[in-house]
Amino acid sequence: MPFNNVISRTSAQAQIPEVVSNDILAGLTNQSAALTLFRQVRMASNQTRMPVLSALPTAYFVNGDTGLKQTTEAAWANKFLNVEELAAIVPISEAVLDDSGFDVWGSIMPLLTDAIARAVDAAVFFGTNKPTAWGGAIVTDATTAGNVVNRSVGTARTDKAGLAGYFSDALAQVEADGFDATGIVANTIYKGQLRNTRDANGNLLAEVSPTGIFGVPVVYPMRGLWPASAAGAAEAVVGDFSQAILGIRQDITYKLITEGVITDGAGVIQYNLPQQDMVALRVVFRCAFQTANTINYDNGVAASRYPFSVIKQAV
Repeated sequence: MPFNNVISRTSAQAQIPEVVSNDILAGLTNQSAALTLFRQVRMASNQTRMPVLSALPTAYFVNGDTGLKQTTEAAWANKFLNVEELAAIVPISEAVLDDSGFDVWGSIMPLLTDAIARAVDAAVFFGTNKPTAWGGAIVTDATTAGNVVNRSVGTARTDKAGLAGYFSDALAQVEADGFDATGIVANTIYKGQLRNTRDANGNLLAEVSPTGIFGVPVVYPMRGLWPASAAGAAEAVVGDFSQAILGIRQDITYKLITEGVITDGAGVIQYNLPQQDMVALRVVFRCAFQTANTINYDNGVAASRYPFSVIKQAV
């Protein structure tokens, strides 16, 4: 884990104008699937108990006028939203900061926000660096529940107009588990493929496009986070995103640090800010993640029920 990264004069030299321009060309920050699609709840402490229905009541017919009425129950199980912290520190020399002909912090802050969002997406979808106190990663748990559609690459699918058929099967898996899909998150490679999805006569399918499939909206966040194209790689996630809960304990905050030291994991000082005439910008975001996976009458077995399905490249 890095503890000694710093924006040096060499790193910032391209941004220190010799004579002319101080404009910065920067790409748009990547859109976050979790921050855009998940149900967000505000948390007042570092843990929130979330009662989730675990048993459904049953009604019975009474046998005649004097028959006995039977009992039933409803039950709830606890799931917990446990807050974990994401953070980063950007040290920079005051001399470099003074000599830069542009707003350094104003340029870095959106990039740090984007880095936080990407770390959250990688954790909740693929389990990358996911805290153990959080709920299971969506792709992993969908696979465990059997909600996987394998897309063949070498052999073209002839039924259901090819790619549209795979999404139809993924939607059917979510529906069979008692949920209605509210969104699709896909790798950008699907944009072109969906534009070319046609029927047997070569006509475009009205119900399939890069922005929507059978009435379910498609978005393409997490650029660069999807696994490399290979057998078994996840390519799209279909599901009921209201079942994915993102607990927000503290919004993304920034603090400019002018005094103190930065150490590595062994406690060795890497930068002494006042002694080396440096400052540092710290970003912090505290959040939690859990999947509700509420019981329903279509599938009462938690192990095989899941509100998401994943499309993978066939092995």
